[in-house]
Amino acid sequence: MSKKHLSFGIKTAPQNTTYEDMLRVWQEADEIPVIEHAWLFDHFTPLGGDPTGPCLEGWSLLAAYAALTKRVRLGLMVTGNTYRHPAVLANIAATVDIISHGRLDFGIGAGWNEFEHTTYGIPLYKPGERIRRLGEACEVIKLLWTETVADFDGKYYQLKGARCEPKPVQKPFPPFVIGGSGEQLTLRVVAQYAAIWNFVGGSVEDFQHKQAVLDEHCAAIGRDPVTIERSIQWRINPANLNATREDLPRYIDAGASHIILNLLYPYPEGIVHRLAEEIVEPLKAIYES
Repeated sequence: MSKKHLSFGIKTAPQNTTYEDMLRVWQEADEIPVIEHAWLFDHFTPLGGDPTGPCLEGWSLLAAYAALTKRVRLGLMVTGNTYRHPAVLANIAATVDIISHGRLDFGIGAGWNEFEHTTYGIPLYKPGERIRRLGEACEVIKLLWTETVADFDGKYYQLKGARCEPKPVQKPFPPFVIGGSGEQLTLRVVAQYAAIWNFVGGSVEDFQHKQAVLDEHCAAIGRDPVTIERSIQWRINPANLNATREDLPRYIDAGASHIILNLLYPYPEGIVHRLAEEIVEPLKAIYES
């Protein structure tokens, strides 16, 4: 087996939990070198049934945790582009990169949650338009992060002498992490902008097929597909970590190297240490030795 670097992180969806409970998990992760990244999500009401519970806003929370951690890379998996104008988002994300001293992984996707859009009166465009907006948003954000004065005349977004100061710490800009698996449009945006592509979930066969489509989009624009890391999320059952350790290799063998271990509330005491000892270190021993 050829060596490959595996990058493991944790995710705490900020729903039906508290600021303090998640902070405990994040600071535990920050102390464990084999845990390289930590994630929140970008929603305003809980997912998975009951929308009446607590749900903390992602970017505000990420800024706080950026200030209270020192090592882990961090981000939202993933920002809904429809929730904020991309010029505003560029400034928010640049600020978080500065607070974290250059540890932001910039997660973004097209947006999808019909309930949130309907209840908040935010337009939810048809899928094709949402993804075209995502493509323009990536360009707008990149311009604001790299140009002193940015101009852009798109179909959906326009900039006229726009500035974003100070710039992000990371140069030329924080890595784009794009979530989504639509073959005709989304993966084309991934090919153009992403450093990391996050698979939305499904079978190993589906994961392999989507990667093949992504590789074709990369070839069409002359990009080496190896330069895009392949990311998956994996829901953790603390009562059966053996299952995760046994099942993950199927996806790693299929190309996944950026692995997010998704923790559900309540978080057992010492859970990140257990993830490191029972999942991360054994898998790294297999694939990196």
